[in-house]
Amino acid sequence: MAYISDEIASQPALWSRAENLARSSAVAAALPAPGERVAVVGCGTSLYMAQCFAALREAAGGETDAFAASQFPHHRDYDRVVALTRSGTTTEVLRLLADLPAGRRSTVVTAVAGEAATRLADRSLVLDFADERSVVQTRFATTALALWRCAVGAGLGTAVDDARAVLAAAVDPALLDRRQFTFLGTGWAVGLAHEAALKLREAAQLWTESYPAMEYRHGPVSVADEHSAVWILGPAPDGLREDVAATGAMVVQSPADPMAQLVAAQRLAVALAARKGLDPDRPRHLTRSVVLPASAGRP
Repeated sequence: MAYISDEIASQPALWSRAENLARSSAVAAALPAPGERVAVVGCGTSLYMAQCFAALREAAGGETDAFAASQFPHHRDYDRVVALTRSGTTTEVLRLLADLPAGRRSTVVTAVAGEAATRLADRSLVLDFADERSVVQTRFATTALALWRCAVGAGLGTAVDDARAVLAAAVDPALLDRRQFTFLGTGWAVGLAHEAALKLREAAQLWTESYPAMEYRHGPVSVADEHSAVWILGPAPDGLREDVAATGAMVVQSPADPMAQLVAAQRLAVALAARKGLDPDRPRHLTRSVVLPASAGRP
């Protein structure tokens, strides 16, 4: 069995562990304080989690922006930068932390203690219990998100129970014959939609897209047909299900917590990879961390 299958299955227990951890004084000291103006950064999966982080903290009343680490606007005066990096070695994140001006507070959320990111940041949260052997990220990202949800007061709600139910159910066989997938979300689930699409691209080399749900009618709907599946994470805007169904696409939606729906998408990615004879732990062209030469990407 692929490592990723066990890592996906471990998520509900890890989310519960993160919920307990969020009550600790160490987490409170490392994460942004009320009133701080915050930027959250990451690359790939961590960028999409950063988008979720920002939307959740904004909803709780804290000014928060999310950026790809390579696109951070250094001219803006944030009180704290929060960087997500599973490995702690991602080049763009390290460059950003190293370039922050003296006095700018920073926190890194990672799975590995002692790497460069933890040495460059003022504070670090090491979720080593959620580290992974698969190149494709699943549980580290969602465990960090679970911790953040609890830390900003949103809580996990039914997420743990919903994820367990997803793991106990079979992957819908009707999805295995689809050739094109689009994931849609609203609010903080937009980042989860992007992440779900990324999982299918990475693990199964599939044509996937993702958008804020209300943007789907503004062009992307034109590719939908009877070979498509359109998966809505969270509530659907009025009339959207009907508009998607009219294209002939399969509409997927569930009342489950959006994080649990991401687990369902992760499982689908693994099933589709197996059907194509691919190794979901080691996608082509990908490595656990993007580590670049010193000059790469510099202007």
